[in-house]
Amino acid sequence: MGRLDVRCNVSIPVTILTDKVTKETETKNIGLKGALLRESVPFTEKEIIRLKARIPELGEFQSDVRVVRKDQGGIAVRFLNIDPTSRHALWNYIKGHIHTTKECPFCGFNNEVADVEICKNCGLPVNVTEREFHEIEKEIKKKWLKFIDNATEEFIKKCQEIEDLIEQDRLSSDEIYLRLKGTFNEFVDRAELFETGISDRELIERCRKEFHEKTNHLFIKSYAFNRTRTWPKGYQGDYKTLEGIYRNTPLSRWIGYYMDYYALNTTLAKAVRNRLRILTDLLRSELEKRKEPRVLNIACGSCRELMDLIPQIEDSQAKITCIDTDEDALSFAYNRLSIARTIASNIEFRYYNALRLFDYEIVERDFPRQDIIYSVGLFDYLETDTLIKILRNLYRHLNKNGLLIAAFKDVRQYRPQPYHWFMDWTGFLQRNEEDFLAILKEAEIPDGAVENLRDDTRAIIFYRITKI
Repeated sequence: MGRLDVRCNVSIPVTILTDKVTKETETKNIGLKGALLRESVPFTEKEIIRLKARIPELGEFQSDVRVVRKDQGGIAVRFLNIDPTSRHALWNYIKGHIHTTKECPFCGFNNEVADVEICKNCGLPVNVTEREFHEIEKEIKKKWLKFIDNATEEFIKKCQEIEDLIEQDRLSSDEIYLRLKGTFNEFVDRAELFETGISDRELIERCRKEFHEKTNHLFIKSYAFNRTRTWPKGYQGDYKTLEGIYRNTPLSRWIGYYMDYYALNTTLAKAVRNRLRILTDLLRSELEKRKEPRVLNIACGSCRELMDLIPQIEDSQAKITCIDTDEDALSFAYNRLSIARTIASNIEFRYYNALRLFDYEIVERDFPRQDIIYSVGLFDYLETDTLIKILRNLYRHLNKNGLLIAAFKDVRQYRPQPYHWFMDWTGFLQRNEEDFLAILKEAEIPDGAVENLRDDTRAIIFYRITKI
């Protein structure tokens, strides 16, 4: 399939921004969905970077981009989050810089007849200078819908072929998994290409649901995927699902085993296990240097981190309050920690809706001032305005030198498609580091109070916020 993106050859100065390097370069060509940068830069394929440019007649333009190809001719990048207004303005700019020829501006095919209207290769208009944006967009959407339908059919076919190989016992387990992993990753590539190409959230959501309907007969064979499609607890990210990620053991048979293994080795699954380890280490360090600290654990889930901190809880005589709205999670955590009788009086489990923390008068009424407050999953699910107010209140409710620990998922370090298409895990919001820093600033948390660290995947970023 062609790129389905009209391109024009134009040189525009651009700046590439990452947390490690700032690089000045320029475009060789640019389109609605991506660009070719003139010189090769030190980034790996599929890496997400930030691109900033000032385009004539459009003004400043910024977008996260994914590196899709590197060669001696430069680096090809795909826009990931260009907004409709910028895309429309970019279309008008591109249209004004395309020279009408026999060459298709979408796929590059050289049509033999002059003044041909429709490309013989891709079926899209050759002369776009007289077309309005909505006309071209409508034509392109039809092509992308066919593209994702074909990708779905091919995915199902390949999965069925893998099932046949498993039944025939013709390949080793490693070979089976490599084939399944390749099939799944190929669809992820295509789903991202489709989302970027179609740039229509409602249509993407409709196609995602259609994919689920067409593939349920496959994913029901995997405990991990079936659970993250159906969410039997009634909400996303429940404690049983996270416990399954922590245990890191496939629970299904046949092709379901390999699908479980794939799910448990996605970037965010690895990051969630790393998140637990880092949280435990941070809490251990704090408990070892504090006496009788008050600790508030928000949206506590299974409290897995506390199981490894029993000696520190006992020695510090910490008073820990664990709050959640899932009574099963609270019971599970209580039963697990009750074996440590020496700390039974140190931990209180309370049914409590964390959204009440939005109102500081309620916070003051329901909790004494705290020395440590932490939450490492909930904040990803909260809308920005709500999150800002809650973080402001939590910081305000710390004792002097108290510590607020907050963890977020950085969308630049993982691909959302496995969680949206293979799973139905869409509740956590797609934010990046700039978003987190802006939220902390709006929450009136001083810059000097904030430290951060990342896990090995770099998908989880922790903020250690000290009350000053």
